[in-house]
This record gives sequence, structure tokens and C-alpha cells, in this order.
Amino acid sequence: MTHRRIHSGSAFEPKMAYCRAVVTADGWVHVAGTVGQGATVVDQCRAALDTIGKALAEAGAQWSDVVRVHYILPDRTEFEPCWPVLAEVFGAHPPAATMFEAGLIDPVYRIEIEVTAKIAGSDEPGR
Repeated sequence: MTHRRIHSGSAFEPKMAYCRAVVTADGWVHVAGTVGQGATVVDQCRAALDTIGKALAEAGAQWSDVVRVHYILPDRTEFEPCWPVLAEVFGAHPPAATMFEAGLIDPVYRIEIEVTAKIAGSDEPGR
């Protein structure tokens, strides 16, 4: 089984030996935990989702293909301001979700988001 690796160009990828996403031969897309830049948790949430969206598109997936999402925040009270952004992105296709409160790699980051998607139609013969 071969896997396709997607790189976003982040300076952390080679330093920490990871890639933005891995696409498996059977159509699963595993997107690494992603942080974003910005002054507020909402700004960072939007930026992280933008990076994730680009990785999904490169994988051949879209937001409606996301089946699982993990949110990691150092302060759980900052999660609620992100809810409208998440509702806008996932719309009528919300994934299963879990929110964790944990320290992130740098205190400047307020949210990290990780998703798993299954490319639509990837179970069809010949795909």
C-alpha cells in the first residue's frame, strides 16, 4: 500500500519529521495537528482551517469528507468564540468532534486542529 504525503512548506515539517497530511491508498486523509497565526483564538482558528482546507483540496477531499476533528486548546474557555467559524466551515456536514485542553508547542498558539477525512467515492471500484 502506498501513501501520498502532502507538505505545506511549514518550517516545522522537516525539523519535526512530519508532513501536513497523509493520503492512504484507500482514500483516508489524515491531516496533522495544525495551528494558525493571528492575534486572537478566532484569527488562529481561521488560519489553521485555511491551511487544513488547502491540504484537503490537494488530497482530493473537501470539508464534507471530514469525519473526525480534534480541537486542542490550552484554555478551554477560548473554544466557544470559535464555534461560529466551525459552523461556517462544516455547515450541514459536521464531523464527530472532540475538544482537548492541553499545552501547545508554543504559548503563542491558542488552538490546534487535526482532522481525518474519507475521500468521497474512494470505495468505488476502479478509484
